[in-house]
Amino acid sequence: MADASFVPLPGSERAPLSAAEPAGTLEGTERIEVTLVTRRMADLPRTASGAPARISRDELEQQHGSDPADQALVAEVLTGLGTGIEVVSRDPAARLMTIRGTVSALSAAFGASLSVVTSPGPGGTPVRHRYREGGLRVPVQLAGIIVAVLGLDDRPQARAHFRLRTVTEAAAAASYTPPQVAAAYQFPAGTDGSGQYVAIVELGGGFATSDLDAYFTGLGITPPSVTAVSVAGGQNVAGQDPSGADGEVLLDIEVVGSVAPGAAQLVYFAPNTDQGFVAAATAAVHATPTPAAISISWGQSEDSWTAQGAASLDSAMADAVAVGITVCVASGDNGSGDGAADGQPHCDFPASSPHVLACGGTSLQADPQTGTITSETVWNDGGQGGAGGGGVSDDFARPAWQASAGVPASPAGNSGRGVPDVAGNADPNTGYQIQIDGQPAVIGGTSAVAPLWAALACRLAQATGHSLGLIQQILYAGVVPGQPAAGLRDITSGNNGAYQAGPGWDACTGLGSPDGPALLTQVSAAPAG
Repeated sequence: MADASFVPLPGSERAPLSAAEPAGTLEGTERIEVTLVTRRMADLPRTASGAPARISRDELEQQHGSDPADQALVAEVLTGLGTGIEVVSRDPAARLMTIRGTVSALSAAFGASLSVVTSPGPGGTPVRHRYREGGLRVPVQLAGIIVAVLGLDDRPQARAHFRLRTVTEAAAAASYTPPQVAAAYQFPAGTDGSGQYVAIVELGGGFATSDLDAYFTGLGITPPSVTAVSVAGGQNVAGQDPSGADGEVLLDIEVVGSVAPGAAQLVYFAPNTDQGFVAAATAAVHATPTPAAISISWGQSEDSWTAQGAASLDSAMADAVAVGITVCVASGDNGSGDGAADGQPHCDFPASSPHVLACGGTSLQADPQTGTITSETVWNDGGQGGAGGGGVSDDFARPAWQASAGVPASPAGNSGRGVPDVAGNADPNTGYQIQIDGQPAVIGGTSAVAPLWAALACRLAQATGHSLGLIQQILYAGVVPGQPAAGLRDITSGNNGAYQAGPGWDACTGLGSPDGPALLTQVSAAPAG
């Protein structure tokens, strides 16, 4: 395999990881699986605002998926290298292929030097994983056909954006059931999400049906339909991590299921890698029936992603918009810095994708019996270190629908996409009462806000008779700097570090938290699609 027969793969570069420590020998004979993302036959059609236009599922898959001939050529070239690489699966509609081979064969095919290291995981705990630096290459015949190679480096890609309330916090804190939060925001009366589907992406953890039955029955709610779906080797494994990933999984399911109990849930479990994240999100987008909403409570600072990984996930989110799905994504729990060590503002991805509804955090004071809101401010608990994520993207340009909202320049001086779009209760001190692995708990974080808005999207879809897709085009319509947006409660007090809340859009709570009746009026007046 002479170097002249290969070309660089744009966007595949990985910078050195300063905290990586050698952790043994990676055997060249070990067999691993890698995901390839292949090019579209044709770009998605776009509206005048640049958003993906609404098309049918058949149009998406048959006209804007990959050409089967492209994937056939990929298979022919890679298996023809004579190194034992095999094709496990092809999915032209979803633009994904899975291949398998030895570490030596795949390293040679894509120009990677793989090793094994330990590095701090998203929660700070050391994790052992495969590691690479620099860029990748592809055979010259496949230049432009393969747009991403994911899974050679299998470091944890994302962290769950939730905060488990501590015992010391509990004494001076309020908490609510998810339906009490929905009642405070006056979610549309006479709706429960019936007839709708919600997809939830999880990168670890699991749930037990007995937990869900006990929780929903305790709230007087008939347990909703919840189905686990395994993707890329991920599994629903409950009871292993009650203070970690299990908490995320159960929070997501229990918020959606108690606020929109009529909606059926599909919970996609995948490994916490860029490969797993892209595969799970893609599977959710291409589910049948098409979900009204996808809830994603996982993410990581934009600078922790390769360009190919971020582009692949963003492309899946664009597909979701094209078929009418509203993708609700947590904006992060580490304030304007997003947990980065350089002290500078950073946005969390995929919340910074222009194709998702980025969900920020507030601290909500309301009467749990009457639903009357007495106060709502930016979530920033300072002493415990948690605060709603938000800022201005360095990676994604400002979308046209956000152009008049008053978003400032990014830290790099660019006209970037502003995060978040909307907000909701996220403070652990005013958190959500849920059940994790048989035990009651109170959880906050923007992880709770994504499923809350996904449930709301289902109830709005039920009320209007159609899914909402890129709801931001409705929410931002007519918005001007310093003025409240129709359908939302403007949050004007507090900060998340570098950014201060104020009238109108801000990088702490976006346009604000939901005002159910006004929001229903707003979306009902907008044309479908």
